[in-house]
Amino acid sequence: MNAELIAEELKKHYQKGKTLLAGIDGLGGAGKSTITEEASKILEAEGIHTEIFHIDDFIHPKAIRYNDDYPQWEQYYYLQWRYDHYINAVVKPSRENVTAPPIELYDKENDKYIVDMRSIPSGSIVITEGIFLQREELKGCFDCMIYIDVPEEERLSRVLRRDGYIGDENAIREKYEKRYFPAERFYAEKYSPEKNADMVI
Repeated sequence: MNAELIAEELKKHYQKGKTLLAGIDGLGGAGKSTITEEASKILEAEGIHTEIFHIDDFIHPKAIRYNDDYPQWEQYYYLQWRYDHYINAVVKPSRENVTAPPIELYDKENDKYIVDMRSIPSGSIVITEGIFLQREELKGCFDCMIYIDVPEEERLSRVLRRDGYIGDENAIREKYEKRYFPAERFYAEKYSPEKNADMVI
């Protein structure tokens, strides 16, 4: 149901033949990836080509984003993402209808980049899902913004089941309390993402 609502919202902003850049914002564990895939399938079934990007594919290697000169939440908030590469490789080519340069996507397993040579056909809906998409660094990147609003308690319950790669339940809880949740609270306080999105789910 929510994916259908999102697909309908994106179609309101879409003009045939013109590329639409859409963001699906939300905090950790909100279900952004799943709902993005579902909305994309609905749009594709209606003959609208979509391209999906994950902002977590545009991050710095561990040597940069884990810098113990800063508190963990500041490392996550300020050192995590390569916004400049995302803008130059995805946003600008889509806006200007030119061939995108090679897109470097982060390979989490090997802590290095893999090259994505995809072309984005004019008239596509380009959906980027991820956290903190309404930050100042990304201002002007999106024609439409959707925010997935899920309470922190529910999101914690989800990531405790999902993020076993971090360790046991205590390790997951500790990492979220030290690294992720403080950064999320800072973002929510600074940008009020639920108030500024075109649609809130």
